[in-house]
Amino acid sequence: MLDEFNLSSREPPFDPLSAILFKVLQVTAFLFFIAFLALSQMKDTGKIDTKAEFFISMTWPDNHPDDFDLFVQDPLGNVVWYRRRDIGFLSLERDNRGGANNFITVDGEKILSASRQELVSIRGIVAGEYTVNVYHFSAHTGLPVPVTVTVEKLNPHVSIIAKETLDMAKDRFERTAVRFTLDSKGEVVSKTHVDRSILQSFFDPTANGATMSKYGYQQ
Repeated sequence: MLDEFNLSSREPPFDPLSAILFKVLQVTAFLFFIAFLALSQMKDTGKIDTKAEFFISMTWPDNHPDDFDLFVQDPLGNVVWYRRRDIGFLSLERDNRGGANNFITVDGEKILSASRQELVSIRGIVAGEYTVNVYHFSAHTGLPVPVTVTVEKLNPHVSIIAKETLDMAKDRFERTAVRFTLDSKGEVVSKTHVDRSILQSFFDPTANGATMSKYGYQQ
């Protein structure tokens, strides 16, 4: 009779253990989703961001066909360039070949990039002098190209310690953008623009783990 008047519940009796287990399952699924997103981001970027003390960027006009290379040498003699992307605290974050096969990948599709930029990070402090050079690997227009090199100190706040624009007109030509000296605390104590060749260090056939055939030098 009670069923005819809807006076009794047709739902099963409440089970508190089942409710707790369901909530635990929800939380576990949520944490798994967050972890999946983090792993996906790492896969897309290809690397985990690390702390940097300095960024050194080199830019030239968008869509320009010429190829420039950024060379940075630390006080220990380590040189970072496109054949040695990581050495000591130096990392070449971005290599750019100008009009030669300069692509970026967007949603799995390769797209020709108009930007012209190379980027080096310094992830730790070594006291002494750093040399930042620009090398004009290939010139196609025969006209001077303005190449801007910027050195930024990131900690404790971002500040520009050097910004120089060089007119580069000849291929196989190297120029010094800036040389700066750090103390043991990472403070810049001096700067100069006196030319100093980094390529000379490559006359040693064991240096940097590669030949300089790209630059016309042989072992």
